[in-house]
Amino acid sequence: MSTSGSSHTITVYVARTLKNVNGLQDLTGYGVAVAVGKEFRSAFSDRTFKSPLIDLLIKSGRNGKNNGKGYYIYEKGSKPRPDFTVLPIIEESRRLANIMPGGKPISVTDQEIVEMILFPVVNEACRVLDEGIVVRASDLDVTSVLGMSFPSYRGGIVFWADTVGAGHIYRSLKKWSELYGNFFKPSSFLEERATKGIPLSAPSSTSSVSRSRM
Repeated sequence: MSTSGSSHTITVYVARTLKNVNGLQDLTGYGVAVAVGKEFRSAFSDRTFKSPLIDLLIKSGRNGKNNGKGYYIYEKGSKPRPDFTVLPIIEESRRLANIMPGGKPISVTDQEIVEMILFPVVNEACRVLDEGIVVRASDLDVTSVLGMSFPSYRGGIVFWADTVGAGHIYRSLKKWSELYGNFFKPSSFLEERATKGIPLSAPSSTSSVSRSRM
């Protein structure tokens, strides 16, 4: 099933979420993002993506609210306001991120951009289910709505993934992993569910899913 029917809602959600992330990075300071990113890459080297943006922001003398310069401008007694001088830095980050290994430019559609952001989230949700970290898929649906502001009427991340179809998500991730690396490599849970036509939200007892963490 295509994601086109819900693409506008999901695109708006992604844009709003990224805006919130930028504000949070400004609030905590970019050093936190650098330190946390380093820990994640150490623990999950094949499952993380290092954006060049934070390094570029730091090199430009920005550190968010700590020094009043980030994605937003911070002046005493005033609400934060967007700093449009950061746009060339963002564009440079996009240029650097838009290069495949070997220097070949990446070419993707707007729909693929949305899917490339959310399908890895679904993949991680599959790992969480496979490892028994949550009791049921609906726990992740509630968490994604309350903790990630995922559109509630889409039912949550796993419910939404089932409407998109495990097969489509698996095939997309597999294709991207071959093109762009293991960050997109489908988990064994997702692969088995997609191959057997079992909904991601179905209890694990209906599947002989491996407990592999990859």
